[in-house]
Amino acid sequence: MKDLEGRVAFVTGGGSGIGSGMARRLAAAGVKVAVADIRTEPAAAVASEIVRANGAAIPVQVDVSDRASVEAAAAEVLEAFGRVDILCNNAGVAMHGVPVESVPLADWDWVIGVNVYGVINGIQAFLPHIRAHGKGGHVVNTASIGGLQVNPSFLTGPYSMTKYAVVALSEALANELADTTIGVSVLCPAAVQTGIHLSGRARPDRLGGAVERPENHFMGELIKDGLTPDTVGNEVVRAIRDRRFWIFPHAQTRQWVEARHARIQAGYDAMGPG
Repeated sequence: MKDLEGRVAFVTGGGSGIGSGMARRLAAAGVKVAVADIRTEPAAAVASEIVRANGAAIPVQVDVSDRASVEAAAAEVLEAFGRVDILCNNAGVAMHGVPVESVPLADWDWVIGVNVYGVINGIQAFLPHIRAHGKGGHVVNTASIGGLQVNPSFLTGPYSMTKYAVVALSEALANELADTTIGVSVLCPAAVQTGIHLSGRARPDRLGGAVERPENHFMGELIKDGLTPDTVGNEVVRAIRDRRFWIFPHAQTRQWVEARHARIQAGYDAMGPG
């Protein structure tokens, strides 16, 4: 997809953070963007910003953990733009600071509902429409560097578990679409200047309603000097154009993944011959 002019993208979590960066940079490349978010006002603000910059965008309210909501969003995008080419399953929530054994079941439902089912729902609602027009497209799933290794210094088990799932799902999808004109990328960032540590404010009522999770707040300090969302958005646009699967905006995370791979290899070596 070298030429993005006139293409249509659906970006979840588009009202803030990485999603807003994706939306802005896609729009700057000539893509019409449906800025989707569970919160209507931030989505509308990003869409308006794009329009003021002479781009094309609409806000779309969606709860990615709700299959019917995602299907309704797909219908809205098709009504507005007539097609969809790029799907960015970016919406995600944090679940940090609590040991795995102590996470309430309602919080498991929430983090899995958004981070895993959000990607599944997006694929099943939008991919058939990308296939239908026959002109190719791209799917970007936002995982995390936490989807390739679990940092021993932080209690991020539930979050990392969901992001490992996103990586595996993305690899499977890439295999299935390898012989088509639809590309797949998985985004694995580290620190980015976002409000993910405040994601409890958007928890839907059916999953317990808005909540303040002070356990997440240490992440705010860790990410405040991270990459800007637009920097990450630029990397996403490059990957779409190059049909590149892995997107690693932070070069320094390579050593983290290599350390995990070394531990895996050591496990094989410990088995001995046979």
